[in-house]
Amino acid sequence: MDCLRAETYVLDQLRQHLTPTLFYHGLHHTLDVVEQAHSLALAEGVSDDTELALLRTAAHYHDAGFLTTYQGHEAAGCALARQVLPGFGYEPAHVELICQLIMATRMPQSPGPLRLAQILCDADLDYLGRPDFWRISATLYEELTVRNLLAGEEAWLRLQVDFLSSHHYWTPTATTRREAGKQTHLAEVWEQLARL
Repeated sequence: MDCLRAETYVLDQLRQHLTPTLFYHGLHHTLDVVEQAHSLALAEGVSDDTELALLRTAAHYHDAGFLTTYQGHEAAGCALARQVLPGFGYEPAHVELICQLIMATRMPQSPGPLRLAQILCDADLDYLGRPDFWRISATLYEELTVRNLLAGEEAWLRLQVDFLSSHHYWTPTATTRREAGKQTHLAEVWEQLARL
C-alpha cells in the first residue's frame, strides 16, 4: 500500500475543492488530527507499522466527505476511500478498517472497543482540552453560523455546555492530557452563559 500517494491525493483534493466556509473542518483540522492521532498512537503503545499506517490514512480521510456534503460527511468519506484506496494498493480488509475508523468519529462518537478507533476519535476532538480551545471553537461557531445551524451566541454556549458535558475521551493518554483542560473550558463556558 502506497500511503504517501494516498495521503497526497486526498490532501490535494482538500486543498483544491473544500469550500472556504469550512472554517473549522478545513485542511488545517485534518492535518491536526493526523498529528494528534500519531502522537496518541505512540503514547498508547501502538507499534505495528501496518496499524500506524492505516490509522494515518484514516486520519487523512476522516473528513474528506466534506468535499461533497456537510451532513453525512463520514459516509461520503468512506465512499471516497473505497473508490480510491484500492488504486493505491490497499487491500479490501484495510479499506474496510479505515472506513470503520472514519465512521467511529460520527457524532456522537462510537469507537467501541477498537483501539485505533478510540485513538482517532480522541485525536478528532483533542482541541477540547487544549489551550487553543477558544480560538478553534470560534471557527466552529463561524462555520455553523454561516450555514444557519445556530440561533445566536446563547444557543452556541448551550450547545458547548451540552457537548463538553457529555463528551469523554476514550484513551488513557487523551484523558490524562486533555480532560482537566476540557473541564476548565466547560466552567468558562458556564461563566459566559451566566453573563448573558
